Formats: sequence, structure tokens, C-alpha cells
Amino acid sequence: MEKKNFEDILPKLVKIPLFSDFDPAKAEDKAILEQLYEGIGIKTFKPGQVIIKEGDVGDEFYILYSGSVHISRDTPAGDSIALADLNASMNIFFGETALISNDTRSATVTANEECRVLVLTSRKFHELCRKQSLLGYRVMHKLAQRMINTISQTNKDKALLYQALFNEIAGN
Repeated sequence: MEKKNFEDILPKLVKIPLFSDFDPAKAEDKAILEQLYEGIGIKTFKPGQVIIKEGDVGDEFYILYSGSVHISRDTPAGDSIALADLNASMNIFFGETALISNDTRSATVTANEECRVLVLTSRKFHELCRKQSLLGYRVMHKLAQRMINTISQTNKDKALLYQALFNEIAGN
């Protein structure tokens, strides 16, 4: 992993929704962010290199620091479908469920160009949370909000698909 500088990474951290409740102008919050920074590494990926592979079990959370990525998923038939192309200016992060569970990856993330990502392992995150319960509380709260939004959107999408299927069968 390459070297990093707290003052360079701090602005990126506070733009990421999981850490956006931390105000670097407040001493307590800045101290927590510094401890978080100490647990983060940086990895570089070349164009075409897979960062996360759908179906793999992972324990790393990523923040796209520079570059751009392509997100895709496989269909049940085995075809790959593109979900999005995202760049670092969009304050992108992925693999966040790895912070709380060694779950399987739900999509593949591939570097479109050379990418630098900030990496936090679940082990480091849990160590930090034992030391700084406020970090754990705030991040878990943000994760819960994201998951609620995802479940809600999934339910809406399922209802829409069900209605479309019903209309097709009914001949409407």
C-alpha cells in the first residue's frame, strides 16, 4: 500500500455519507477521524483490474479516492449488465456491508482507469469502534439508513415489475 497524508484524505472522508456526521472543526470528531485515517490504507488498481468481484466474500470497504470505476452485475442467465460508471468526484464508496458482515459481494467493480482507493478492513473498523463507540454508532446509523432506503426502493421496483407482468399476462 502506498503512503497517505491525513490533511489530503480528511476532506474526502467527510464527504462520504458514512462519515459525514463528523465535523473536523470539532476536536472530538477530528480525533475520531484521525484514528479512522490511521486504520485506512491506499491501494492502486490499473485499468481493467477488478476491485470487487460479485459473489466473492469480502471484508474490505472502499472509498474511490481518484479515477473511475464500472459497476456491473450478472443476470441469472450469466450475462453481465452495466449498472453505472462512476468517478471519484462523486464521492463513491462500495463494499460497505463488509464493515458489519462478511457477506458476498453484490456487484463487480472494475477500474475504468488507474484508480486509487482508500481501504478499511472490517477488523480495523471493529477495533476502532471498540475504542470510539461514537464512530460505530454514527456509521451503523448511516448504514441502517442506506439499507432501509435500499429495501424500500427494492420493494417499489418489485411491485412495478409485478404490475407489468400482471398487465402482460392479462393482455393489457
